[in-house]
Order: sequence, then C-alpha cells, then structure tokens
Amino acid sequence: MNKPLFMHIVDRLSNKVQYFREKKDGFGRISLSPLQKCTAVIRVLAYGSAADTVDEYLRLGETTTQLCVENFVEGIIYLFGDDYLRRPTPTDLQRLFDIGEHRGFPGMIGNIDCMLWEWKNCPTDWKGQYCRGALNDINVLDRSHVFDDIIKGHTLEVTYYVNGREYHLTYYLTDGIYPKWATFIQSIQIPQGPKAVLFAQRQEAVRKDVERAFGVLRACFAIVKNLALFWDKVKIGKIMRACIILHNMIVKDEQDGYTQFDVSEFQQGEDNKSSHVDLMYSTDIPTNIANMMGVRTRIRDRQMHQQLKDDLVEHVWFKFGRDEDNN
Repeated sequence: MNKPLFMHIVDRLSNKVQYFREKKDGFGRISLSPLQKCTAVIRVLAYGSAADTVDEYLRLGETTTQLCVENFVEGIIYLFGDDYLRRPTPTDLQRLFDIGEHRGFPGMIGNIDCMLWEWKNCPTDWKGQYCRGALNDINVLDRSHVFDDIIKGHTLEVTYYVNGREYHLTYYLTDGIYPKWATFIQSIQIPQGPKAVLFAQRQEAVRKDVERAFGVLRACFAIVKNLALFWDKVKIGKIMRACIILHNMIVKDEQDGYTQFDVSEFQQGEDNKSSHVDLMYSTDIPTNIANMMGVRTRIRDRQMHQQLKDDLVEHVWFKFGRDEDNN
C-alpha cells in the first residue's frame, strides 16, 4: 500500500469514526493517535501476527490492538465498502465484456471459485459447518447470493453472439466441480481433437485469474492465510470483507502502473463488438414467483450450457486456431 493511500485511510477514519479520534483523559494526557492505531491494524492484517506483537513497537496492548482491528474493519466497510465492494456498473459490465471478448470468451463476466480460511477456534458444535472439508465449492455456491439479482430480474439486459448464435445470459468460467448450468462454463477434462485441446488451454489460462487473485490477497494480507484466531464468526467475516476492500483500493490506486490491457483496443466502433449492455433497460421490474422460477430454470439449463460450450469451442478455434497452426 502506498503511503498516500494509507494516510488517506487514516484521515478518513480519524474524521468519521469516533474510536480513532484523539482524546484527552482526566489528567489532560492525549490518547493513542490514529496513526498508531491504524499502523498496528495494518501490521496485524498484513503479517498475520498476534495482537500482542505490537506492544513494544507501537506501545499498544493486546486487548487494545484487538479493539483497533475490530473498529478498523468496521470503519473500512462503512466508509469504503460502497465504492470498492459493489456490483458492476453498466460501464464496468461493458468493460468486462470487452476484455472477455478480447480473450476469446464473449459474454463472460469473470471467473468463480472458492477460497477457504480455516477457523482455529471454531466451536465444537459448528465444526461440521465451518471447518475444512465441510465448505467445498458446491456448499458455498448453495449459500451464495451471486444469482439473486438475476433471479429477481434486477440485472441489466445484455446481448452477445457466439459462433453466430445470440445469447442473453452471462456466464463465469469455473473448474470441473461446479454444476453444468448455463451460467458456468468448465474446461474439457479429456479433450479430443485440436479444437477441444485449444479450448481447454484457453479456458484454463483465463480461469486461473481468480486463483491468482486469491494468491495476491493472501500475499498482501497474511491474516487470511493463517488460522483465524477470533472467536466470533461475524468478526471473522468483517475482517475478510475489509481485506477485500483494501485489496481493491490498492488495485485502484496502482492500476495505471500495471494494467495488462490497452484500453484503445476496446475503443472501436460499436459494430465491431459482439457483446452489448442495454443502458436503457429498466431493472425496476416487478417480480413474482413464476418469473423467478422461470429465470432459475434458465440458469440451470443443461442443454443451454452444452450449446453455449459447443459454440465457444468453435469461436475459440476460429479466433486463435490459425495462430496454433502457425506455431
């Protein structure tokens, strides 16, 4: 994290969160400064160290450091969550479409996977719900709200073409454990023939983005790599959410220095794009149980999944197959 970004966080917290404001006690002594408290929290989050390791360096006791962590993550979520942990705007969605199309997957809005954070102090009667082996990708998907907006009809209307066929339901790239839904596209486990081999290579290369993102998150914030030491699952959830927000803030602050895509590649005529977001489409559509069940059926349509996958195999071969032949 760059120093200006860190000081911006310290300034916002000291102005907006009561806990981080400097105060005087009955003897007129000034309390711990916001800089001390925020530095202690960042060290705990970044190094995954215990709360009592900053007592000599920053002169904070263990319980004080724990309070700093709890108030810091709540302040980060409150002050920055709406900007750095939100649904994509229409502009964001169109940019995701453009990048996906550039990489050979029109209509793709990202990759989906599961990252586990082991809970050391998980209560015995909860071990079946929150320990390793209980929360695999499928169980997490069953609890996830990722498709709620689609089911309720609160998403933008999208249109994209694959192999000359029109589609309106976006999808994620996943690994083989996920079900064969129209919104999930897996690799081909045992590819036969050059088209299937090329598709499997391209799908795996793009799908690994989410695992790389998890790796970067764990490298930046070792607290989510080590065993979770807090007793309260709500606090653990807030720490994870705050770390993701901080990660997004760092990416936003540094993105101009390491972006892998030339924006000019996407600033072409609208006729050259096969993926479009309808900006005039209203998301304030009344929902009823029949409509919701209909959308849920579309999401889980195995026939549509196979059709889209076959079209993507042909599209990837048409887009990149010549390069493979030349190599």
